[in-house]
Formats: sequence, structure tokens, C-alpha cells
Amino acid sequence: MPVSSSENIKEIENSLGYAFKNKKFLTDALTHKSFHHESSDKTYNYNERLEFLGDSVLGLIIAETLFLHRGLFTEADMSKMKSYLVKESVLFEMASKLALGKYLRLGKGEESTGGRQKRSVLSNALEALVGAIFLDSDYATTRSIVLKLFSEKIPSVISKKEGYDFKSELQEESQSLFGLLPEYRIVKQEGEEHKKTFTAEVYINKQLYGSGTGKSKKEAQMSAAKEALERLLKS
Repeated sequence: MPVSSSENIKEIENSLGYAFKNKKFLTDALTHKSFHHESSDKTYNYNERLEFLGDSVLGLIIAETLFLHRGLFTEADMSKMKSYLVKESVLFEMASKLALGKYLRLGKGEESTGGRQKRSVLSNALEALVGAIFLDSDYATTRSIVLKLFSEKIPSVISKKEGYDFKSELQEESQSLFGLLPEYRIVKQEGEEHKKTFTAEVYINKQLYGSGTGKSKKEAQMSAAKEALERLLKS
């Protein structure tokens, strides 16, 4: 049910751990432009401006967190992790944790095409929500809420190096060391058509350097490239 009643507002505030002083910020953040266009008499604002602000605030929070991490990451490392953490699929995951979809105010057309489950709609709404919290409070409060929401995702990205383009890095290393490009082979496919698991191997100069599995060929190749890079860097 869209965020309109005091009960619904309280639900989402409880999920966030934050009570809005100005409830209009929250309502605007969860108002899609389709609702505004179909019901302009009921709402003056929709969430695109808040999304613009929230995108910048969220990016700063993530960048600061990575910069202050004890790992002392390079600029390139921080850039890769930040890009991964603020991409649509990750924001959609965070929005789903908050069940934002059920609180959105959508137009009938957007509603009929599954707007409450759309990645783009939900990820944009999350950014708008961050912008709304920032306007209603301050940076420190917003940072605390964002880091709570990303409390599992950020450590996971740091430890697993999610978002790294291992294939590109392996290509650079291979060309630098051997003057050759890596060769990838899909050596196994298992599972039902919609739940396949792929196994890939990567060779340099006809020598096996790494193998990996994934739910797609690309994911399996990336895993194989990661293993190959680790082997190259140790040698």
C-alpha cells in the first residue's frame, strides 16, 4: 500500500530507524513521476530531484567509507568498489530490504506494468530516500542510516572484491608478461536450463592458470580470471 497513512509512514520509519520531522520529504521521495502526471492535483512534487541529490550524498558516503577503511585502498580500487556499490542492482537489493515497493505512489500505467518490482524504479526511490533523509536531518545522520543499510554489503564487496574487472586486469598482466591474450574455455555446463552452472578455464600460452564457476559464462570466466591473477601475482 502506498505511503499515505500514518501507519504506513511509521512502518517505513521503523525499517529505516529514522523518524522524519517533515513527512513531506518522505512522501515526495516515494512519489513516482507517473503518479504526479496522473494526479497532479494531489501532489506538486515527485522524486526525481531528490533522487539527484541522494545519488550525490550516497556516493560521498560510500567514497568516504572506502577512503577511511584500514585497507588504504588505491584510487583505482576505491573507484571500482564505489561504482559497484552504487550500481542499480545493488541499490535495488537495498530497496528490497526496506520493502520500498509497497510504499511507492505510482500512476495506474506504471502500476499495471509491475512498477513496484522494477529495478530502475526501486533503485531511484532509494536514492531519493537518501536525499530526503539528508534534507530532513544532516550528513552524519544520513551516513549512519546508509551504513546500517549497507552493513553487510560493504564488507562483502571489500572482502570478495566484487565489482573488480578481473578479466581486464588479467589481460593487461598477460600482455605485459607474455605478450599474449588469455584464452577462455567453457568446460562444463550443469543444471536445468534456467538454473545452469558454468565452469570456465583460462589459459595463457596454452597453460592452465585458473578455473572458476558461475551462474553465467561471464561470471565463470571472471572467477577463472580472478584465480589466474592471484597465481600470476604470487609467481
